[in-house]
Amino acid sequence: MIVDLPDTTTSAISKALVKLREEGGAVALGRVLTLVISSAGRTDEAAIEAANEASREHPMRVIVLSTEPETPTRLDAQIRIGGDAGASEVVVLHACGEAAENAESLVTGLLLPDAPVVVWWPGEAPEDPHLSPLGRIGTRRITDAASSPDPVAAIERLGEHYTPGDTDFSWTRLTLWRAQLAAVLDQPPFEPVTGVTVVGSSDSPSTYLLALWLELQLQVDVERIIKQPGDGPNGIHLVRFERASGPIELSRDYGGVAVLTQPNQPVHEIALPRRSLRDCLAEELRRLDPDELFGRVVRAKEGSR
Repeated sequence: MIVDLPDTTTSAISKALVKLREEGGAVALGRVLTLVISSAGRTDEAAIEAANEASREHPMRVIVLSTEPETPTRLDAQIRIGGDAGASEVVVLHACGEAAENAESLVTGLLLPDAPVVVWWPGEAPEDPHLSPLGRIGTRRITDAASSPDPVAAIERLGEHYTPGDTDFSWTRLTLWRAQLAAVLDQPPFEPVTGVTVVGSSDSPSTYLLALWLELQLQVDVERIIKQPGDGPNGIHLVRFERASGPIELSRDYGGVAVLTQPNQPVHEIALPRRSLRDCLAEELRRLDPDELFGRVVRAKEGSR
């Protein structure tokens, strides 16, 4: 069900939600958090779809705020429930002109009481998410450096302004890589790693974060080789560990399968799929406490071992 509320107010939206609840069309009980999605300009339907899918694991209220400050003042809203909202209830706000200038007040009256608030910027994020109007109300703040014109610079800015509760999907996309690399080094022979090479595309902040993580964890120099977009697959291409018995390589081309090469062992193919928005969002919503490891990695400086 979709209910349109043109030229409205936050008070009218709240009353509409209560009415829908009383009529049995939406149930707030059982919602575990409020997810606020912030986007400039047009509503980000891909982000809403990812939230709807993630809501089946994390029932929540989703508030989508799109703003157009340069247009005449107006607030339009839409409430989506039932099949149009997964296991959540979705409130879409489109604020124009002066109505777009106070994002915090627009959202605050629609938050679930006594529930954590997660703020997600699918596109360009504020330079300091924690101090932004929406960031101030968030328990967790999710950005996506890959959406920035300069992804690595976006990660570096996040490191400069990092506050516990911040995270970025560039880190979430590394979960499977980190698990697989840790599993490889957990097997005999238990030799120290003397050098590491990470190869990835220039527009991949995950490649940058992976290099920082390996340098931090292994306390060795990490060489980062950058490929230009179009020169091979996007994202991370290859990780190579140097050890006394020979190199270990984990590489992934265009598909979702990686190839693991180790000395004196047969070549293994390992499922290493590229993670969807839904997968990344669902993972981040599983933990509402600060990710301390991400904090240490994002604040680390390349080559500062």
